[in-house]
Amino acid sequence: MSTTEPIRDKKQVFELSEYYLTRGETRNYVLITFGLYTALRISDLLRITWDDVYDFKNKNVFESICVTEKKTNKSKIIALNKGVINALSIYASSARPGVPLFLNKHTGTAISRIQAYRLIRTAAEATEIQNRISCHSLRKTFGYHAWKKGISPAIIMDIYNHSSLAVTRRYLGVTQDDKNDVYLSLDLTA
Repeated sequence: MSTTEPIRDKKQVFELSEYYLTRGETRNYVLITFGLYTALRISDLLRITWDDVYDFKNKNVFESICVTEKKTNKSKIIALNKGVINALSIYASSARPGVPLFLNKHTGTAISRIQAYRLIRTAAEATEIQNRISCHSLRKTFGYHAWKKGISPAIIMDIYNHSSLAVTRRYLGVTQDDKNDVYLSLDLTA
């Protein structure tokens, strides 16, 4: 069984996130954007409803959401960045109380994990991403790029709700190239 990998190239992340937007498929665009920027597992993404992200009274997207993770049963507050808020704002014409954010129009329920996987794989293949990509790649991509930006692995571990740093290190998908960058960039004489 192959291991899912993060998407390391920021250009590829951008192309993946924009793939469905350029086709006018906003639900799918929001799925990928939301997954990339919140580090939620697909099981938690698919449980989100419009009530979780949208203020129907004031007609705007919330700045943060509270999610109880299915796997850990832990609650967490996630600040929604500009990218997620913009994506949700584009999609807001579909907002209905009590309706899943990622609605399957045929069943009236959320799309399935398999359908989410197919959507992500389709976008990855169309944008020529060669990594082993799955729904979990969105979560891993978040951590990898947070780490590359200099965010402490301990904070990433806490965001992921991992029980050990060893698990988080596997998620980050550190390659020899990443290690070489550290060796080559360190200058102790300057």
